[in-house]
Amino acid sequence: MKAIITALLLAAAGLAHAAPNNASPIYGVTLPDGYRKWQFIAPAHETPPLDELRVVVGNPVAMAAIEKNQLPFPDGTVLVKLAWKHVQSTESPAAYVPGAASTVQVMVKDSKKYASTGGWGFGRFINGKPADEAQHQTCWGCHQALVKNHDFVFTRLAP
Repeated sequence: MKAIITALLLAAAGLAHAAPNNASPIYGVTLPDGYRKWQFIAPAHETPPLDELRVVVGNPVAMAAIEKNQLPFPDGTVLVKLAWKHVQSTESPAAYVPGAASTVQVMVKDSKKYASTGGWGFGRFINGKPADEAQHQTCWGCHQALVKNHDFVFTRLAP
């Protein structure tokens, strides 16, 4: 009986550490709770072919580092980029506004867990579900090639 109880406890412990179904492939990153209430860092406009409006928000660890211009970012930093297709405003023809949501992208700093990717783990989500592995394979290469001198982060605090 003791062996059965031990086996059940070990199995339960294994389940508690298993990657959740909503985790990104490769990195195991999930959508953080409450990210829509995090502090605004900066907007962006992605030109065609994506043609998106984007907003980046950060958790308190990210915001403290950004406000101090601290590089590299400390472990525990989480950045979230929300993206929408942009559409012309019906009220103001000169303005573009968010249309359909396209992705939510997440970067998590953990220098030990993600040592092979500059300390960053990545997640890209569509309608709350992780995008496929092929999309996640593009994250690190782009960040490594273009923003190596800014701890692999594109976003800067908007003035």
